[in-house]
Amino acid sequence: MQQGKISIQNLDLHFGKHHILKNVNIEIPENQLTVILGPSGCGKTTLMKTLNRLVELEETVKINGKIFLDNEDILNTDKDVTEIRKKMGLLSQRPSPLPMSIYNNIAYGLRINGISGRRKLTPLVEKYLRQVNLWDEVKDRLKDPATRLSIGQQQRLCLARGLAVNPEIILADEPTSALDPLSASIVEKQFAELKKDYTLVMVTHVLRQARRIADYVVFMYLGEVIEQGPVKEFFENPKMEKTREYLKGAFN
Repeated sequence: MQQGKISIQNLDLHFGKHHILKNVNIEIPENQLTVILGPSGCGKTTLMKTLNRLVELEETVKINGKIFLDNEDILNTDKDVTEIRKKMGLLSQRPSPLPMSIYNNIAYGLRINGISGRRKLTPLVEKYLRQVNLWDEVKDRLKDPATRLSIGQQQRLCLARGLAVNPEIILADEPTSALDPLSASIVEKQFAELKKDYTLVMVTHVLRQARRIADYVVFMYLGEVIEQGPVKEFFENPKMEKTREYLKGAFN
């Protein structure tokens, strides 16, 4: 198997005595949208948090294995963990805008990268709001609190804030599950555009959504990777019996 943008090798993760991720091996291709599928409790979210090392905030966690990003093992590196997290922005299930204005939500990410002064910040704020198709909706109220936006707009704002940190990878944990169908459709379209410049990894439990937007699919069950492959092959010619059962709705 060709090594991807992210290469996960022999990854095991325990929370105390609980074995959550079991010998996970995944190759995530560059500039594609990889969807991680599986029923609730199968380890999808834990895997996402392991990728940008947020899972290490848990006291009882124990991790073995390797995660290569561009040939560097990010689990075993002297590099500051904040530098790793900058490369992998995480978009959560529910949007979490910062308690400040729409403008400053984006400017915050830019300031993290050392950019300051309104002359430099303002055109970049506009750039990232346009990138998530939000500029025309908010350009006349940039000073308003971000919490006044609709949930769908807040999710796109959080995506823009993540892009402003200049990541290489966007991790999205069920980013449309709290949204109405129209807002979810807008986010899906933005993801299709963003993969030209970024590698995207998205968790979903909605098979129709995965089939609609994924380039590559990883199916997990009880902490193990059961099957992975290009989306057409995965849905039309699944190799594993457990995958076929899942696609038929035998378990959720």
